Amino acid sequence: MKVIKKILKWIGILLLIIIIGFNLFILFTGRYYLYAGISDTYLKGRLTPAIDEYYNFENRTIATATPQEWPNGKNYNSKQLAAQYEEKNKRLGTVAYLVIKNDSVRFEKYYDRFTDSSRVNSFSMGKTFVSILVGIAIDEGKIKSADEPVGDFVPYYKTGNNSKLTIRHLLTMSSGIDFDEDYNNPLAFPAQAYYGTDLEKLLYKYKVTEEPGKVFKYLSGNTEILGLVLEKATGKHISDYASEKLWKPMGAKMPAFWSLDHKDGLEKAYCCFNSNARDFARFGQLFLDSGRWHGKQLVSEAWVRQSVKLAGLIDDDGSPNLRYGYSWWILPEYKGHSIFYARGIKGQYIIVIPDQKMVIVRLGQKREKEKKHDHPVDLFDYIDAGLELAQ
Repeated sequence: MKVIKKILKWIGILLLIIIIGFNLFILFTGRYYLYAGISDTYLKGRLTPAIDEYYNFENRTIATATPQEWPNGKNYNSKQLAAQYEEKNKRLGTVAYLVIKNDSVRFEKYYDRFTDSSRVNSFSMGKTFVSILVGIAIDEGKIKSADEPVGDFVPYYKTGNNSKLTIRHLLTMSSGIDFDEDYNNPLAFPAQAYYGTDLEKLLYKYKVTEEPGKVFKYLSGNTEILGLVLEKATGKHISDYASEKLWKPMGAKMPAFWSLDHKDGLEKAYCCFNSNARDFARFGQLFLDSGRWHGKQLVSEAWVRQSVKLAGLIDDDGSPNLRYGYSWWILPEYKGHSIFYARGIKGQYIIVIPDQKMVIVRLGQKREKEKKHDHPVDLFDYIDAGLELAQ
């Protein structure tokens, strides 16, 4: 008994030392965001953020106007998901699966407590939405072109290697900036950006260290810079710009929320656009229809074509990058289809299959770790299921 008491005593002392050391580390490094991160994850029994926790953050509303309902197809929900897809949906925590073909809903299903009006974090699908807004700003002349220097809008990028950075480099993930994109490291950029309270200050800790426009390297900070560029170029918060140029014209049913770094602060442009499956699908339909919504051109057809065209970069190993455009992922050939899609880290997808006039949305808790040519393998199941359901 005495031995057990001694062991417990030393364990208690050790834990106290760890807690004191941890707090001193935060105090001396200024990494106060770690408190928010720990409170939001470990203390809630999970290792990563939840998909529907936008209410934990300050948000800016993307207002809507007159809602435009999706019509249901005449064979709406007349088929069931095959067993292998249903098993995967349950195992990976799918919360919404939606298939639209020829402008009408063919199939939709929601899981757990989620419904067609449940807001879910877009995660990195937000990068695609920012890319669309950049295209609109170029169409309007607020940005000269994709080759305009970032320094024209943000002084930090006017000097040294930073002056080489253009908007195209940010769109195509070829900035050469030394962001540390590590989702498992609480000290890396993603955690600081998600839980921190000063995104602009955080961006300025990093700089261009490699030649831009050459090598594909996926970095969330690139899109955060684009968000800053958009705000400077348009004179508006990107939430307000998105509302005016996309959300209202596309007839979104529900207001969306874009999470901020602090009250009245910057949008987390690289992620954190919170909406529902039916409204997310509007982005896919817009690009399926070459930038038009019900006949009205919201973003130029030229921008749409360029966005879903391979950017002509190489990967770290020197091989051609065959999967990325202007913040859209590209699947050049799959079972005879040319496909492009937006994706988020927890298996959020907006999938566009042009030759089938089809948009598929999947929202969920996680995705498969295994990838094929850098495409998560669960992506192919959502495509296959959609093709079968809409036959």
